[in-house]
Amino acid sequence: MDFRGKKYERGSNWSDPEVVELLQLWADESVQMELESCLRNQHVFNRIAEVLREKGIHRTGDQCREKIKKMKLEYRRIKDNSKAPRGGRTWKFYEVMDRVLTSRPALAYSSLSGSMMAQQVLQGSMVESYHHHQFTSPALPFGHSQHPELMEIKCEEVNSDEHCLTPEPPAAMSYQQGSPEEHEMERAFLERAQNNSPISRVEIPIETSVSPSGFSEPNMANSSRIQNVVPRPGFSALHRLRKKRKGQRVKDPLDDLLLKTLTSQRAMEERFLQMEERRFQRDLDVEERRMQLEQRRFELEREHEFRMFNVFAQMLSILKQSHSGSSSSVVMPRGLDFSQALSEITGMGGGGGDLQEMRARPLSERRVDMHGFCSPSDFQRSPYLSARGNIASIFRGSTEEGYKAYHADKYDEDKNPNGIINFGTSENKLCFDLMSKRLTQTDMNLMEPPLLQYPDWTGHMFLREEVARFLTYYCKAPAPLKAENVIVLNGCGSLFSALATVLCDPGEAVLIATPFYGGITQSVFLYGNVKLVYAYLDSKITGTSTRPFQLTVEKLEKALQNAQAEGVTVRALILLNPQNPLGDIYSLSELRDYLEFAKRHELHVIVDEIYMLSVFDESATFHSVLGMDRLPDPQRTHVMWGITKDFAVSGIRFGTLYTENQDVANAVASLCYFHGVCGPVQHKVAQLLRDRDWINQVYLRANRARLKAAHTYVTDELKTLGVPFLNRNAGFFVWIDFRKYLKTGTFEEEMLLWKRFLDNKVLLSCGKAFECSEPGWFRIIFADKTHRLQLGMQRIRKVLEEREQEILAEEKEQPCQSEQDGKADSTDEVIFVSRHQEPTSASSSNLGDLIGLLQQQMRSSDWLQKNTAEQFAQEKPEIYDVFSKLVGKQ
Repeated sequence: MDFRGKKYERGSNWSDPEVVELLQLWADESVQMELESCLRNQHVFNRIAEVLREKGIHRTGDQCREKIKKMKLEYRRIKDNSKAPRGGRTWKFYEVMDRVLTSRPALAYSSLSGSMMAQQVLQGSMVESYHHHQFTSPALPFGHSQHPELMEIKCEEVNSDEHCLTPEPPAAMSYQQGSPEEHEMERAFLERAQNNSPISRVEIPIETSVSPSGFSEPNMANSSRIQNVVPRPGFSALHRLRKKRKGQRVKDPLDDLLLKTLTSQRAMEERFLQMEERRFQRDLDVEERRMQLEQRRFELEREHEFRMFNVFAQMLSILKQSHSGSSSSVVMPRGLDFSQALSEITGMGGGGGDLQEMRARPLSERRVDMHGFCSPSDFQRSPYLSARGNIASIFRGSTEEGYKAYHADKYDEDKNPNGIINFGTSENKLCFDLMSKRLTQTDMNLMEPPLLQYPDWTGHMFLREEVARFLTYYCKAPAPLKAENVIVLNGCGSLFSALATVLCDPGEAVLIATPFYGGITQSVFLYGNVKLVYAYLDSKITGTSTRPFQLTVEKLEKALQNAQAEGVTVRALILLNPQNPLGDIYSLSELRDYLEFAKRHELHVIVDEIYMLSVFDESATFHSVLGMDRLPDPQRTHVMWGITKDFAVSGIRFGTLYTENQDVANAVASLCYFHGVCGPVQHKVAQLLRDRDWINQVYLRANRARLKAAHTYVTDELKTLGVPFLNRNAGFFVWIDFRKYLKTGTFEEEMLLWKRFLDNKVLLSCGKAFECSEPGWFRIIFADKTHRLQLGMQRIRKVLEEREQEILAEEKEQPCQSEQDGKADSTDEVIFVSRHQEPTSASSSNLGDLIGLLQQQMRSSDWLQKNTAEQFAQEKPEIYDVFSKLVGKQ
């Protein structure tokens, strides 16, 4: 349908007989006169339509008017162009239109013969009937005659009815150019005005006054008597047309809409160009950064390769000396080829370095300051507290210092942009949107009487059953776990406290490997007065270790023997899997070795698996103790898990214990009175754990992807800074080596660096809080939003750059100061090499030390994978033959 509305609706095509009838009515002289004498001519066409309906032709006045207009336009087009219409055929109605518009006798079209026959249109009863019915109004004087050439013009708005007294010649008129249709119509008017047409000489009596609306107006008639000259009708219509078109162009809202569209388009183009420029600049920055990393990797690989060949040369020198008569603990068999020699060296153990001074002290002396930054002597004893209360106050004052400072000056992007950014508290801040949406759904909002009453202290049965099914599924248990073995408490810290209390007597100890999550010290000591025995892990790869800070049975055995030698009774072993703060994931074989060790010494094993669903790399596989086919000692194996970490809700205190030992379960249940979980929270947790589809399809996918992206960003920043770190794929943390920023390598200097970070508004966790035996290691939490990670890493970079400049200035003043040694190496385990001191000569190092150093270098990169013996033999066969012969002679 035409967009202009129903008034201009388009009918079906007109047949030739219908057009003939229309032309006969329209060509009548009185009809032409009325059309020319008024501006509003719709009523004329309405009367024509009524006559046509009486003849059986059902058309509306609008359709008649539109058809006449189209025929006029076609006639003028043919006449102006002086050519035949489309297809080369003459237009059958041209002669009729020409006679009407040039005041010649009208012709009637004979549809039978297909030709034009000249007839007077006024003849016939049809025209008489038309005049009788339609044109009898006394208000329309048809006594005078006007030329029928004038076309009717329908104007929607007429601003003035005044006529120009002395019209200027058409050639001298100036007006704004309009549309092609306006030019066409104006040119037709000008041509007719310039010709010797009778219309230019027609005089209208002054006494006659006709209103455009079709009725007489005396006032207008009286005013028209003062006019001496009547303007030409053609020119008057042209003048009105111009005023109409000009008014429409000014008031047309489409112009404003077009202007707004073009303005918006230009603004969008400018915005697009700005975004493209920013994207291009960002790509350039990323590419430059990538090139810097590649250059750094290349330099480290060259340095690593040089160091390995240096160790090889020293080993060969020692082997040559031992062959000439010196005693040696290692003798290579004859005929051993190059690849066998490498594999033999890789499997051999080497000598390790000396223990730290702290590690050499007796266990009783170490326990004085084992749980905080400061010793109890730094605090004044309160007369209002018991000895136990004073100890608890010391715990609070040392370990909570950074946490309290953070809460007093917490960073907020809008309210406090200069506040402290917390990279020290292990919280997942990446999935608030997912968890808030899930925890506010309708199934979570249940309030029944049992939820508001005292429950079973071990937890509501519906929750324990859901926990058993959840652990069976995600721990891949070989058999369904039992709900009666599940105990629910308000967090894993309460579980540590309860287990230490029921498994150990006051003064007894629990064995744990360091570094470890420092909150365990508070949990086991404050309530049960249970101490911790440390199995220290080193960044050096020595003995049977294959990675930095690797826990081995030998280290557990040694720590247990030292404690027993001092008269300390060890009752249990704590395992963290994945490990906090290292991020290590124990393999099934390692877990079995640890459990077998505990069984031999009749130790309970407390396994904390609170990060089991926070393994964010597909290359790493988590193995739960509950997924083992057979536990070495199931009555002494107790597994803990909670939703705090894996579901990013550290504010909801919920932890669960699974143990098959009913004596332990009953004893812990008696303490649940102090550590219970409220009923509504138990309902929400049960609903959350029950929604397995949402967990697998929505939450875990998004959580792992976000953890991996955040971990990648932080580790890339550390690589850019040249800072070594452990590259792991579980948890929310990265274990970082800042030892090169410590001048003397002491815990006091580590504490100063930690405070310097805090002064620069970024909170980290230093190694002392995790009982790390090597000063200079820090833990950073990366499970945070990107804008906080970026700002926090900028503040860390600032502190490290300032500290590096200070160390360089001090080294210039004291050039003889020796560097630290024993820094960990790796491109896989510890990514970068941090000031490694090479053996100075063969005489100052024994073969065991060199083998250990070479073993560390081999495991620290993929150099051996890239440079195999077979590849070396193909690329450099001469050197390979010489080396093989040399090894064979040894």
